[in-house]
Amino acid sequence: MKYIVFILFTVLTNAAAQLMLKQGMISLGPLSFTADTMIARIFQIVFNPWVFAGLATFAISMASHLYVLSKVELSFAYPFLSLAYVAVAIFAFVLFKEDLNSWRIAGIAFICVGTVLIAQSGRDGQATETHETAQLSNTTVAASEISR
Repeated sequence: MKYIVFILFTVLTNAAAQLMLKQGMISLGPLSFTADTMIARIFQIVFNPWVFAGLATFAISMASHLYVLSKVELSFAYPFLSLAYVAVAIFAFVLFKEDLNSWRIAGIAFICVGTVLIAQSGRDGQATETHETAQLSNTTVAASEISR
């Protein structure tokens, strides 16, 4: 649980990157690719300030995620990334006037409930680990007292 701040930072930077990429693509307007314009169009996309910022933010998010993965179980950390969908859906509704219908709201609710359950499993796992460590310490102390 002590790495939850880093996990949430990863989630928020991931969501922010998505929003920046969307803004960048909106600012570029409808795209068309032909053999003659393919390279120029790719450069136009990548070097759009919003797209570039989104890609840079993704890099920061990935670095944060790698740090998290070095500290906690993947099966605990990875599901938290689903919270990025929650943030993106809400901010897309506010910023881009995208649809947030009852099905999406229900899905968001399920994601939030699932994430809370996963967070609780991390807390339980930490308690179990602490309990097992304490038992091992007690066994070691008892064994050393017997050998005296």
